Amino acid sequence: MTFDSLRDFLAALDDNGQLLRITNEVAPEPDLGAAGRAVNELGENAPALLFENILGFEDARVALNVHGSWPNNALMLGLDKDTPVKAQFFEFVRRYRTFPGAVERRNAAPWQECVIDRPEDINLFELLPVFRLNRNDGGCFIDKGVVVSREPDRPDDANRQNVGIYRFQLKGPNRLGIQPVPAHDIAIHLRQAEERGEDLKVAIAIGNEPVISCVAGMPILYDQSEYEMAGALRQKPYPIFNSPYSGLDIPWGSEIVIEGHVKSRVREIEGPFGEFTGHYSGGRMMPVIDVTRVSYRKHPILESLYIGMPWTELDYMLAVNTSAPIYVQLKEQFPEIEAVNAAYTHGLVVIVSTRRRVGGFAKNVGLRVLTTPHGMGYAKVVIVVDETVDPFDLKQVMWALSTKFHPAHDLIVIPDASVLPLDPGSSPPGITHKIIMDATTPISPEVRGHYSQPVERPAGVDAWLTKLMEMQRNA
Repeated sequence: MTFDSLRDFLAALDDNGQLLRITNEVAPEPDLGAAGRAVNELGENAPALLFENILGFEDARVALNVHGSWPNNALMLGLDKDTPVKAQFFEFVRRYRTFPGAVERRNAAPWQECVIDRPEDINLFELLPVFRLNRNDGGCFIDKGVVVSREPDRPDDANRQNVGIYRFQLKGPNRLGIQPVPAHDIAIHLRQAEERGEDLKVAIAIGNEPVISCVAGMPILYDQSEYEMAGALRQKPYPIFNSPYSGLDIPWGSEIVIEGHVKSRVREIEGPFGEFTGHYSGGRMMPVIDVTRVSYRKHPILESLYIGMPWTELDYMLAVNTSAPIYVQLKEQFPEIEAVNAAYTHGLVVIVSTRRRVGGFAKNVGLRVLTTPHGMGYAKVVIVVDETVDPFDLKQVMWALSTKFHPAHDLIVIPDASVLPLDPGSSPPGITHKIIMDATTPISPEVRGHYSQPVERPAGVDAWLTKLMEMQRNA
C-alpha cells in the first residue's frame, strides 16, 4: 500500500488502530506541546494524534506523532504494523538499492484549493495553529516542513534540487527564520546564491505523505534526487507538481505550501529551541525567509514534530532512514558488513555489526563510518560488534562491550573532528573528539583474551520458543 497524501496515511493509521482523534477543544498552548511529549511516553507502539477542534481556528487541524512508533513506520512502507525494526531496516535497504525510482508529474495539486498571493495579506499566525513545543523556545516553530530549493549554479539540474527537512521560526506574519546547518544541501545552495548576490527561492511543503518526510531527513548523496528516492521506497512513482509561481517541484499531496525566498546576506537571531539532543540551543544569527505566497487545502492539517528529550517522534522517523544509507555506503567497500543501527540521537552513536577479514579489521570499518556523509557531521561514537551480535538489540551490544572491548587495545580517539554545532558537547560548537570502540572478537594476528569456548544454545530451544509463544498467545 502506498499513500499520496497525509490524509491517506492518517486513514490507514486509523484502520490499524494507530490514530487517536481528539475532538474536544484544545488550546494551541500548552495542550499541543504537552500532548506531543505525552504520546512519546506511551512507548514503541504509540499512535499518531489528530486534533480536530483547536481554540481560535475553525478550519485548521494539527497532526502529531505521525512517524512516532515502529508500527507507524512499518505502515509507511506498506508492511504489517508488527514488523520488527530489524526487518524494516533490511526491507528499507532492499528498496533503497532500487534507486532511482520513478517520478510522476501531475497537472494540478490539491494544495491549490486556496491561495493567498499578496504578501501583505499573509498572516501565518492567523492561518495556522502554530505553538511552542517547549516552554523556553524562542517562539513558534514549524518543524516538519520539507523545503525545496535548487542549486543556483545549475538551476535546470533536477538532481541538484534538494528536498530537506528543516525548522522555521515564525518571525512575523510573513517572515520566517531558517537554520541551514552547514552539512546540509540547502546551505550549499544558499552559499552559491549569496556569492551571486541573489536571494534563494524556496518552497516549504507542510503536511506530507510520510515517505517524503522520511527521505527529506535521509543522508543521501548530494546529487541524488529525493523524489526518485521516494519513488524507490514507495515502489511506485512519486507524484509531484511544478509550481508555476516558484518553478520548484513540490510534493503533490501536501496540505500547505509556503513559497518565498531566503534573503541574501541577511541574518537575524533565531532560537533558542529545544533540540533533538535533549538540550536547548541558544540564539544564533541565521538567515530569514520572506514569504510571498501561501497555498493550502481546505481544512488544512498542520503536521508538527515534537522534539525534546529522546526518545521522541524524531528518533523513530530518523532511525532506519539514517541507518540504511550508512549500511549501503559501507557495504560498497566492506562486503562483510551485516547491519547498521544509527537510531540513537540521530546517529551521534552508530553501531555496526560485521564479519572480520583479519585482526584490526573492525577499526577500519569504524574509520569509514566517520567519512560517510552522515558520519562527518554526526557520528561521534562508533561501536563495532561481531556479525553474531544484533546491533538493534542493545542487550547484545552491551554484552559485546562488556566482554570483548579492551580499552588499551580497542579504543581509537580522533581529536577535533567535525560535528553538527547543535551537539551540546562540542567545543567550540561544531568540533569534537570522536571515538571508535572495537567490541569484536580478536582474530589473527591479534591474539589476546579467552574467547575459544562460547556458550551455545541448548538443543531444542527453537521448538520450546515456538511452544511458549503459542501458550502465551492463548493464555
